Amino acid sequence: MPARDVAVVVVAAGRGERLGAGAPKAFVKLGQRTLLEHTIDNISQMASVSRLVLAVPASHVLEATAMASASAVSTSIVIGGDTRQQSIENALQVIEPGTPIVLVHDAARSLAPAELFERVAASVRESGLATIPVMPVADTVKHVLGDLVLETVDRSSLRLAQTPQGFQAFELLAAYQSAGEDFTDDAALVQSLGGQIRHVPGDSRAFKITTMDDLAAAERLLAESTVLTPVTHPTPLVGIGIDVHRFSVDPEKPLYLGCLLWPGEIGLDGHSDGDAIAHALVDSLLSAAGLGDIGTQFGVDRPEYAGASGELFIEGTINLLSIAGFKVNNVAVEIVGNRPKLNPRRQAVEARLTELVGAPVTLAATTTDGLGFLGHSEGLAAVANASIVRLAS
Repeated sequence: MPARDVAVVVVAAGRGERLGAGAPKAFVKLGQRTLLEHTIDNISQMASVSRLVLAVPASHVLEATAMASASAVSTSIVIGGDTRQQSIENALQVIEPGTPIVLVHDAARSLAPAELFERVAASVRESGLATIPVMPVADTVKHVLGDLVLETVDRSSLRLAQTPQGFQAFELLAAYQSAGEDFTDDAALVQSLGGQIRHVPGDSRAFKITTMDDLAAAERLLAESTVLTPVTHPTPLVGIGIDVHRFSVDPEKPLYLGCLLWPGEIGLDGHSDGDAIAHALVDSLLSAAGLGDIGTQFGVDRPEYAGASGELFIEGTINLLSIAGFKVNNVAVEIVGNRPKLNPRRQAVEARLTELVGAPVTLAATTTDGLGFLGHSEGLAAVANASIVRLAS
């Protein structure tokens, strides 16, 4: 089994102004998925990758986190800088000490296959030299000045550079610590400080998507290379969520449970609306998708969620799952406590939650036979189990 000795930095913080798609380039759709999702998928197929670091705009950290969660590769998200070089410098700070090899890749080259990454890494591993993939120059090259052609340039020794570009980690870190100016790529930076650069064959699929014409070409390439394999029984992923709240001492506090108001019942205390059913449901979905928990996504350190409804958390969670490529199969929730009585409103709660989740939600209730704070009607607990599946790409 090959050693997992490669960290991959993906630069995905570019604004994509020339693409003109109204979004940062890495978050533009190519087919049914974003450029960044295609990039992550290809890197995830590497046998030698140990760590993935994504440098993304501050405005898209949440989306990038959801995309990365669909990968089996350990991933860190950093906020990109004003320049490509600053973004990479930020990313290098979170790579574990002792990592032997670092590859730097542009998300704009989203169709670069895993074998290209492995080819570059193998060259660094075997030679100890920084390595870049290159493509031959097919067109005739002219040297011009103003509107005059001065000469035809011999193209036999010219190559077009691609990414990923590979380096021994210590060499790239040292180069960034010494960098006094911006360079167009990392190989140029390392070479400016005396480093030698090796090259290996590139790949036609690793072309850079910069304009709408490039995006259209990528769409055609993707359509030609995609083989649709029907998935009749996708393997479900299961998550569990538990939430407990104390009944309020304020007799005027309303009770929200299952995203419905329960007139005549005393409410539950909490940073938000205290809806134990909604919160347990959210935790179960996030658990199944590997997206953390309700505290991770909607924590008490975020004042905008003070007093927020369970509906807001559910809708936000369903959106996160959709971005990460998941679909909900069903959710089952059990309430533990003496009150309120579930049966009179069971169908109404199930209908509302099913509408919000977009999949069947069922409810049950039990007590603790008088044991503990739940048995003494001091509070209410809810336990949820969710089943989700990953959508075929």
